[in-house]
Amino acid sequence: MTQQWIDLRSDTVTRPTEAMRRAMAAAQVGDDVYGEDPTVNRLEQMAADMLGTEAAVLATSGTQSNLMGLLSHCQRGDEYIVGQQAHTYRFEGGGAAVFGSIQPQPLDFEADGTLDLGKVAAAVKPADFHFARTRLLCLENTQAGKVLPLAYMDAAADFARNHGLGMHLDGARLFNAAVKLAVDPARIACNFDTVSICLSKGLGAPVGSLLCGTRAHVARARRWRKLLGGGMRQAGILAAAGIYALEHHVQRLAQDHENAALLAEGLAKIAELDIDMATVQTNMVFAAMDPAQVKAFQQHMRDRGILVGGRGIYRLVTHLDVTARDIDRVIRAAEKFFNGG
Repeated sequence: MTQQWIDLRSDTVTRPTEAMRRAMAAAQVGDDVYGEDPTVNRLEQMAADMLGTEAAVLATSGTQSNLMGLLSHCQRGDEYIVGQQAHTYRFEGGGAAVFGSIQPQPLDFEADGTLDLGKVAAAVKPADFHFARTRLLCLENTQAGKVLPLAYMDAAADFARNHGLGMHLDGARLFNAAVKLAVDPARIACNFDTVSICLSKGLGAPVGSLLCGTRAHVARARRWRKLLGGGMRQAGILAAAGIYALEHHVQRLAQDHENAALLAEGLAKIAELDIDMATVQTNMVFAAMDPAQVKAFQQHMRDRGILVGGRGIYRLVTHLDVTARDIDRVIRAAEKFFNGG
């Protein structure tokens, strides 16, 4: 019998369940560019209702959704303040600068995934034509698996209002944060003008993200979606997967969190691995090891049907295709490597 692969590289590797596939096959469709796809319209309304926003628009990816959000806030010569390791700055191809001529002002994240608001204040540019116009504060939740405290997000929103800044949240894993905090997703979204949520990570849909926000921001974002090549036609086939994910896969994220904790606890017993247990809050485990052993470790795990990604610090991500039994298999395989097995 062929051994099943365990893929811990990301929660983007999830595959649609059979029930999700059936929902996709049965989806009612129309032309979404004309606003006539009933399943897309239902998904957008569902997402807006869940996050407590006025509107939402479906995008092909988290990169596109975040970019639409930034472009809905900023014009040429404007600036957004963002984390140095944030996806909207570091991992999305510089889209804001390429498409919008928007200048990023990156700051280092604090250990808990927040941006120090004192440092943010110092980075806000004065009203002087020598400088870019600071228009937007961009946060990320979860940030490397860490959940931003509710009190911090409230304080950040107050700060932004006092400084005349918009607020955008890269909430690719917002539902992980909501499940961890045991709050309604709208409690997290309420402090932001725009929020990007991803359907194709822990929620298990094959494609898609949504930008949720005010009607004005979403209207501008919809125009940018067309310019970016994101105007889709019979997209209800994809939207049906998103609806199924929102209806069936949100609360089960708690299982991924439990599996990540099991994985972290097991790997932490291996002396050669360094794991900060305080950072294991949702579905991510970061394990550091001797860089000289990285290639051999990765091959050792691959030979045993386990895919891991990293360059000395491994990010191991649990998701709906990873079971508690799989976690045990991963721990035993790692132990064998360091025991010379």
